[in-house]
Amino acid sequence: MIIIKSPDEIERMREAGKIVGKVFEKIKNYLRPGISTVEVDEIVYSIIKKLGGYPAFKGYRGFPASTCISINEEVVHGIPSLRRIKSGDIVGVDVGVEYEGYFADAAATFPVGEVSEQATALISVTKAALKAGIEKCVVANKLYDISYAIQKVAEDGGYSVVRDFVGHGIGLKLHEDPQIPNYGSPNRGQVLKAGMVFALEPMVNIGDYRIKVLDDKWTVVTRDGSLSAHFEHTVAITLEGPDILTFW
Repeated sequence: MIIIKSPDEIERMREAGKIVGKVFEKIKNYLRPGISTVEVDEIVYSIIKKLGGYPAFKGYRGFPASTCISINEEVVHGIPSLRRIKSGDIVGVDVGVEYEGYFADAAATFPVGEVSEQATALISVTKAALKAGIEKCVVANKLYDISYAIQKVAEDGGYSVVRDFVGHGIGLKLHEDPQIPNYGSPNRGQVLKAGMVFALEPMVNIGDYRIKVLDDKWTVVTRDGSLSAHFEHTVAITLEGPDILTFW
């Protein structure tokens, strides 16, 4: 069941989203060659706590960190470690925040140092796919209009969309109904209504869409070892159109 949020609840989620946005505004300045992903995670934790929030991922289903940090062929759910970021890496950072009982969630993929033209193009198309999905978050559209818009941008760019992981509803829980695939046929699924809030998150691969989970039970990588990028925003559907709650 999709939970409709009141205007007051959406404003509460916006406060969580502001903290997420502040994290991304600050963390992009720390992503440089030589920093370890656990150091990045510690910085994220510090920012969230200083702003009065709680890192939604920490302890969620046993996840051991505040931030998912995924590098190059890692799609999502990378666990921060002593691994050091290198020039040429693309680094996906996924952050969730709980603030006064409400959640917001966002992700972005950053180039570090001099990256390949392939990597730059992948990041650009994945970001455009998210934008296309957000533009379909309009009252009276259908859920899979979002999915189709994301898929079309990714595949028109020559890439594939990950099918095993999806976007989701969000609010009083980090993950709520509905699941929002990043592929599908338009004009299908639930009719969109004002007050629905979704975390849209295209995951786009240069190569094949198939993935596998590493032995740590969390880190998802492309099966063929190709680069992957990930972008996400928490978006409220309103009578005035889509409202990005994690804007930064």
